Amino acid sequence: MNVIDKGMSESGEVHATTRLGWLRASVLGANDGILSTSSLIIGVASAHTSQAGILLAGISSLMAGAMSMAAGEYVSVSSQADSEKADLIREKKELSRNWDWEVNELASIYRQRGLDDLLAHQVAIALMKHDALGAHARDELGISEVTAARPVQAALASACAFALGAILPVLTAVLSPFRLVSWSVSVVSLICLAILGTVGALAGGTAPWRPALRVIFWGLMAMVITATIGNIFNN
Repeated sequence: MNVIDKGMSESGEVHATTRLGWLRASVLGANDGILSTSSLIIGVASAHTSQAGILLAGISSLMAGAMSMAAGEYVSVSSQADSEKADLIREKKELSRNWDWEVNELASIYRQRGLDDLLAHQVAIALMKHDALGAHARDELGISEVTAARPVQAALASACAFALGAILPVLTAVLSPFRLVSWSVSVVSLICLAILGTVGALAGGTAPWRPALRVIFWGLMAMVITATIGNIFNN
């Protein structure tokens, strides 16, 4: 496999697409871990539950959430992997049945990208002689080593990221005075969400301000709602 398939140009440039698979799962997992666990802790604390009850709720959220994220990500990405595999099998059969048609199909794609008829045809023939299935997978189906579905990697990344995110509000609740649990968990979690949004944006090569503000807004909304529910039950 050449370096371009791995997301690196011949000049040695590493592009953000090389990180899309694990980055998406990790950012989503950590964000969900912080937000769901902190919101649950705030809701339970607002109902004046004991500190042991708050801790139990936080740990339960961490464990259940990590397993849920892993299972959901694995099932989702496995479905994508199955679809990609089926497409590749179908394309391999088509290549064995009608080589000339597949050459013209690939050449048509290159003409749409700006090559003239002769050059497009020459490029299609050259690439198919080198790796016919790889050429069609990449340019016709949009499947490459960089974008290929990896269920186990996605599941592990989601579970670990969720657990790492969830442990922050849990530790904050343990270390905070009982009467300040809701406030301390809220502040720490919002700060962590802002940092996470910024890091995710920078790792993906985009400006950090909008993602950070977006995650803070929705985090604050979730915390306000769960705190309100907790106060209702406390009454």
